[in-house]
Amino acid sequence: MSKVSATRWPYARHWLLLSFLVVMLDQLTKLWAQSALQYHQPIPVMPMFNLTLAYNTGAAFSFLSDAGGWQRWFFIVLTLIICGIILRWIWNMRAQERLHAAALALILGGAIGNLIDRVWLGYVIDFIDIYYQQYHWPIFNIADSAITVGVILLIYDLFVNQRHGTDDE
Repeated sequence: MSKVSATRWPYARHWLLLSFLVVMLDQLTKLWAQSALQYHQPIPVMPMFNLTLAYNTGAAFSFLSDAGGWQRWFFIVLTLIICGIILRWIWNMRAQERLHAAALALILGGAIGNLIDRVWLGYVIDFIDIYYQQYHWPIFNIADSAITVGVILLIYDLFVNQRHGTDDE
């Protein structure tokens, strides 16, 4: 390891640990959902929230889910490329860019969580069902939630903090 790499490792490993925790939480909850829920049989938890086991062969909002199978490999390759870019991005960040790094770590953990499903199962396990009256949001999982929160934090950091000339609040 070069001297620059050695000095970046302690900083980067904190964010990689956050990604790892997201992956573990995601995989554990999906394991639970597989064992406790029946496919497409909603279990009411509270008003506007069910647990409903679903399988998504596509991307967000089931995009390309009926494409015939090639999308599995496309999303695997795309996710690997994106994960590589995010890893390099985290590695090259400065220590004061905490919010930016946390956002990327959440996105990375979520992407890896869904990648594991895609590689081993051919689809992503979803189970969080949010709805209002008869209108249901697409069923999602912990990995999707981490990606969403990460993207929101990233946008916030890019537009709000950068406009004020700060790296974090």
